[in-house]
Amino acid sequence: METKRQKQVAEQLRRHFSMILTEEGGFIYGRDKLVTVTQVKISPDLLIAKVYISVYGTENKQEVILELEENYPRLRQALGAKIGKHMRRVPHLEFFLDDTLDEMYRVDELLNRVSEEDRNIKKG
Repeated sequence: METKRQKQVAEQLRRHFSMILTEEGGFIYGRDKLVTVTQVKISPDLLIAKVYISVYGTENKQEVILELEENYPRLRQALGAKIGKHMRRVPHLEFFLDDTLDEMYRVDELLNRVSEEDRNIKKG
């Protein structure tokens, strides 16, 4: 279970990293993709942050994660500049794809299809 401090730090990291992606993202993965930080989970020692990213505007979502990992030093330095006054050490960042919304749309589409088939069966 997360402590209050972990939740506070995770939320602060999420906000600041979102701002960094807004500022730097166009140079890293292009302006045609919409990338959102959905969640950050931080280890109890506050040294490892798991950053969950949601990606829209491309079929190859894993490519964006790879581009973020390639630009890791630049992103971590920018994060350090933003949170340096609040934390002693900038945590190590790990990027993960958050496909929760994609899954939700897929399930919704399946439910709509089943509903449509039910209507067709009742008519027939």
